[in-house]
Amino acid sequence: MDVFKFSPLDFLFTCLGLIFLLLDIGLDILAAVNFYQEKKYVSLGVLLLLLVASSVLVQAFSWLWYSYEDYKRRTKVEKCLSPGQLKLLHVFQLGIYFRHASVVETSVQSFFQNVGDYGSFAVYLSHDLSMLRLIETFSESAPQVALMLTIILQQGKLEQIAVLKALGSASAIAFSVTMYHRSLRRFLPDKERQPVISSVVYFFWNLILIASRITALALFASVLPCFVFSHFFCAWLVLFFCAWRSKTDFMDSPGGEWLYRGTVATIWYFNWFNVVEGTTRNRTLLYHGYILADISFLCSLWCWKIAYVEISPLYASITAVSVVAVYILGLLVKIIYYKLYHPNLGRQELKGDGERLETGQGPMTDTEDVVDSGLLPPERESQDTDTDVTFKMCSGPSEPSPEIKVVREDAHITDGNGAQSERASKHPVRSEGLTRPDSSAHSTEHCNKRMRKLAANFYS
Repeated sequence: MDVFKFSPLDFLFTCLGLIFLLLDIGLDILAAVNFYQEKKYVSLGVLLLLLVASSVLVQAFSWLWYSYEDYKRRTKVEKCLSPGQLKLLHVFQLGIYFRHASVVETSVQSFFQNVGDYGSFAVYLSHDLSMLRLIETFSESAPQVALMLTIILQQGKLEQIAVLKALGSASAIAFSVTMYHRSLRRFLPDKERQPVISSVVYFFWNLILIASRITALALFASVLPCFVFSHFFCAWLVLFFCAWRSKTDFMDSPGGEWLYRGTVATIWYFNWFNVVEGTTRNRTLLYHGYILADISFLCSLWCWKIAYVEISPLYASITAVSVVAVYILGLLVKIIYYKLYHPNLGRQELKGDGERLETGQGPMTDTEDVVDSGLLPPERESQDTDTDVTFKMCSGPSEPSPEIKVVREDAHITDGNGAQSERASKHPVRSEGLTRPDSSAHSTEHCNKRMRKLAANFYS
């Protein structure tokens, strides 16, 4: 039985993710062309800066994850490129779309062929993709929503392009947050499965908090546009220091870890994100206290600048208080989620071979695979390891019931009477046509250790 299963709903989300991606690209192009035609070069420059910076960041993570896995290419889409061509693809900012194609390939195979190994492998690939989409969300989509709201506030009217782009980016945020929570839920044991309502509550408290934060930034940028970059940089430095002090261990290289901490600081600028395992109550309270104070400060500055100029002080005060109140409402919904729907589990209680993956030992070795599948007697584990074991397995998703050949020289054979005899090396023992049994232990080979770390941080 597979630990991770790819359901029809997962296939639907995969297709929706591809549609949202293409829609977002189209809206980006449309917004850039519109800004250029209307000679809004500042808005065009900011939009292009967000697009380029976010794309480079996502491609860097995608490439580093390939390098951590020794450039293993498991799907047909991936195998059509060499490591050099794969690197070139990331240089040209196309790596994320390549991963999308791989996920679609395994998803289609799992959905139509109904092979379990394809399903667990599709889940493995979708976990990386959901994390990349989350990074893209808070480095591109969230700032774009703030940019479009700023343009609408400055002009005092609703422009069709700005509204469409704001709605498109908001939809991307909603979809990415939902997919991220769905990826985390996969690691829960069956007895601790969260109801669907938990995802709805999770989605709403994130949406409310992010909406309040982005609105405060847009209000501030509409009256003091030159200071919004200074505000981001100063806040990012504080949050980056906190990420460094948290001693994260998400990446497999020192350089990658520093990049991850900088990315965490960018995500924290908009929303909370668990990065370490253990009790995070104090960290969460400190973070939300800081963001609430910052939102109050930004709204106060906007109220001070806008009052007596464009709107009355009463309306300005009501707007500022409402933004702060919405953030507090989001915190109350978050408390409800953690009180009613959030299971508290240890690392070892989650699905996946956590001990093996966390120590960096990787998937099960060949010898372990043969012993655990019952092809060798248990007493062979304690004997000398001079025996050569050769068997062929597919590097990617395997076909059902793969054929395993075991060739053993100088093997000790136990006859029916319990006596042991030794066969010369020129007379090898061959077992052909043996079928590997289906075991949930083998599915940990497709357990995404990166997403499992985040699941342990979230549920612990």
